[in-house]
Amino acid sequence: MRGRGTPALLLAAAALGCSAPANPPGFSKGFLFGASLAGFQADMGCPTLPASECDDPHSDWYEFTTSTSGALDDVRPFLSGQPPSAGPGYWELYGEDHARARDELHLNALRTSLEWSRLFPTPTDGVEGYEALKALADPRAVAKYHAMFASMRENGLSPLVTLNHYTLPTWIHDAVGCHQDLAGCSPRGWLDKDRTVREIAKYAGFAAREFGAEVDRWATLNEPFAVVMPGYLMPGAERANPPAVSFRFVEAKQAMAAMIEAHARMYDAVKANDTADADGDGATAEVGLVYSMAPAAPKNPDSKLDQRAAANVFYLYNRVFLNAVIRGDLDADLQGEAAAVHREDLAGRIDYLGINYYTRPIVSGVKDPMLPSLSPLTTFDLFDVEVWNDYPRGLYEMALVAKDYGVPAYVTENGVADPGDDGTGGSFLVRHLTWLKRAVRDGADVRGYFWWTLTDNYEWNHGMNVRMGLYAVDAADPQRLRRARQSVGIYGQVAQARDVPPDLAERYPAPE
Repeated sequence: MRGRGTPALLLAAAALGCSAPANPPGFSKGFLFGASLAGFQADMGCPTLPASECDDPHSDWYEFTTSTSGALDDVRPFLSGQPPSAGPGYWELYGEDHARARDELHLNALRTSLEWSRLFPTPTDGVEGYEALKALADPRAVAKYHAMFASMRENGLSPLVTLNHYTLPTWIHDAVGCHQDLAGCSPRGWLDKDRTVREIAKYAGFAAREFGAEVDRWATLNEPFAVVMPGYLMPGAERANPPAVSFRFVEAKQAMAAMIEAHARMYDAVKANDTADADGDGATAEVGLVYSMAPAAPKNPDSKLDQRAAANVFYLYNRVFLNAVIRGDLDADLQGEAAAVHREDLAGRIDYLGINYYTRPIVSGVKDPMLPSLSPLTTFDLFDVEVWNDYPRGLYEMALVAKDYGVPAYVTENGVADPGDDGTGGSFLVRHLTWLKRAVRDGADVRGYFWWTLTDNYEWNHGMNVRMGLYAVDAADPQRLRRARQSVGIYGQVAQARDVPPDLAERYPAPE
């Protein structure tokens, strides 16, 4: 049956990959080559603009990373200690960045995000209709976003815009208060399901109406499961998302269900409000979801226990959310596909799947669930998971998952920490794009690739200490000057050729 039985799907992908030519044809004329960034991570740190114009102090992440409250003492070891103003200053330097993307990288697209808290720093409760919301929106933020989109167009960059990239306004989520007392805090973010879903859909509809003549590709949410895991289950040094509480099983499932509902209602709101054709191609709003995909693998491929663990991880991490928003099958209590309840008001709320792909977790199984209060499917050893390993074939496998669901895909993030000038970034890029070409050859409808990220940025709780940019940025440099890494030249060659040139494929081979 389509979409069921993940191991069978991956075995089929393996068979296809082993029998096909190593270097299939390049990408189509309409394929998008781009880079990704996110508002909170890239905007702040302006060289000359005053903080009152550059900084956005109205989000939960800003509160979380700048608070000196003793309530955060237990998670403070996970935080960099740097303020978001250590960032690369895109809010001021966007025009220069767009020109580099055009002239040096030869890109034709850019993925960026709007910040809900910038557009609406004060509550929108009870405010209805575009005109009333426009009167409440911050006019400086509205004007700045219009200027950014105009600059993208001037530089030949087609925008893909994420409406919610992790952050929530402080009037929606009290990050510090909810870390301290999740039951008694207010407002509670995703746990205030009805209010948050209502207001985020309202914001999405406003954004679609306001910017629809400049934007045709929208994404509702970024990596919802990456909010649930480090926000409500296992915050740690790798990632600690507000409210950063541990093993709150009921609340984790509530947040997941709220984000599923939010995506569907945001989808509906964008479709209803963006009626302009920005690209002149006869289509208006294309609305998708950006999801972090991970092809879990058994630690011992011959172990039935490990095989079951890998299948369960794949389902919980990937399929629960996607089954709901693509097919309308909601497994709110994480009991398995057979327990899902069909909801027509969730089904078909996706025009494309945005695939964020970095690595493949390796898991070992246990006989009984480790977190039975979360799900009976947690039959994997939480303390024996190898997370970060270099597996470019996984991008091929995730593209085939999109094919299996019957939806087109964009690779909305793919990148490596510390790309450096030693070939690390170039090798990662070439090998992953080689596998992406194979996915296209084998029938996956992949329409674009976006490297994470354009410049070094504020990498959440790591601050500026994790660097993934095509361009290096030194937070200690008051001018925030950009320095091209080696991968800029390599990506530029690929984008110009619309293919992986043979010399790069030979230098950085991606074996079958």
